[in-house]
Amino acid sequence: MPMLAQTIPPLAFCVTGFSWLVLASILGMATLVGLVHGTPLPSWVRALHVHATLVGGVAQIILGGFLLLIPSPSSANRKEADFHLLTFSAVNGGVIGMLVGFWLHRDLVVSVSGFVVIAAFLSVIYTVWVRTSLAWKFSIKESWCDALSLLCLVGGSACGEIMTLGYLPEYYGSVRLAHIHLAVLGFVVLAVIGIVHHLLPAVWNRPRVSPTLAQLGTIVMPIGVAVLIGGFLNSSVLIELAAGAMFFLGGILWIGSLFRTWLSSAQTSSAAEDHLFVSAFFLIFTIVLGVLVGANNLSSRSVLPYGRLHLVAYTHMAFIGFVMNAIMGAFSYLIPITLANGRISNQKKRGPYRDQLTTVMNRWSTVQITTLNLGTMGLGILAALTWNVPLTSIYIRVANWTSLGLLMTGLVIFSVKLTSIIAKKPDQRRTGQISTDELKLTA
Repeated sequence: MPMLAQTIPPLAFCVTGFSWLVLASILGMATLVGLVHGTPLPSWVRALHVHATLVGGVAQIILGGFLLLIPSPSSANRKEADFHLLTFSAVNGGVIGMLVGFWLHRDLVVSVSGFVVIAAFLSVIYTVWVRTSLAWKFSIKESWCDALSLLCLVGGSACGEIMTLGYLPEYYGSVRLAHIHLAVLGFVVLAVIGIVHHLLPAVWNRPRVSPTLAQLGTIVMPIGVAVLIGGFLNSSVLIELAAGAMFFLGGILWIGSLFRTWLSSAQTSSAAEDHLFVSAFFLIFTIVLGVLVGANNLSSRSVLPYGRLHLVAYTHMAFIGFVMNAIMGAFSYLIPITLANGRISNQKKRGPYRDQLTTVMNRWSTVQITTLNLGTMGLGILAALTWNVPLTSIYIRVANWTSLGLLMTGLVIFSVKLTSIIAKKPDQRRTGQISTDELKLTA
């Protein structure tokens, strides 16, 4: 077969997306160090960090995650289960082209690469739609929030194209706000909420308690996001605060359903469960912080000064605390299942191999989760210190390097475990022994 006509599994999107996140984190740390030391890096470095994180990393992981979550239809009802290598190459090649365009300050390169990425995203979204309609017979009651997030991805990407092509220059500020918030709030936040919503009951192996409560939460939160985006576009702090209150109410209803489900489960700790639960906590925490930031800006003179470092701390507490914990939790649960199903055809032999992979993902999970989240909270402490001590203070430097060290520790531990389970092939001798034991038991 021609190379670009070959197919690859959806897991390749997830693993490649995580690789983009690791690379982007290095740029992000360099940017933060430059900001703290008073030697900020050029603005194009920040553009590289943001787009490598969101487009190459998070968007690719979420789209791959949707495909891992949605059961594949039977082979009789579909032509293929995997993606063409062309789609995979278009996503990652387009991201590379966008980054080169930002580096060279060539908007045309960014625009053309963006069109390539959008086309690849639309191909994935179409496949998600087809799989959903065939596997679940598409219930708008269950899937409308996920569909809305994908619609926001397309809308946010279109706004980015309008910016790079120079259309509507008189509305550039509004288009930029729409581009940022449709992509981040509309797509990333709603999609991650949907993934956590589907995964946690499966991790607990328990049907969702109070599904009506959860459904109300998943209705109110997207409405709050829509009102919040409207508030940003109109530069109205009051609308933003009202939207934040709606978002908080929806989050409390949603978390309440998850908490009741957790209380009724066996409550056996695992890396997947802990990461996903911490992610839900950070969602509520960052909503409260966002409301406080809005209240701080109600008057013409802010109660507390709010600068770039505070914005960096707030956004990264939301991103690392909410999004990264959700991604790590989803990986810890889904990837062992996916690898076992893909590598072992005999259903009876999959269990032991899947358990081996899950055991690897659960190793050092306490250290991994603790360091990741202490490092995340450390960014908030770092920003708060600037209200009392100068940026050149030794306390700022210690807080900065401590936070980065903790974050890197959690990220490295998880990366090593992810690499090890991908490289771990089924043990044929162990599998053969299991088959012999099964035959003896049957006899």
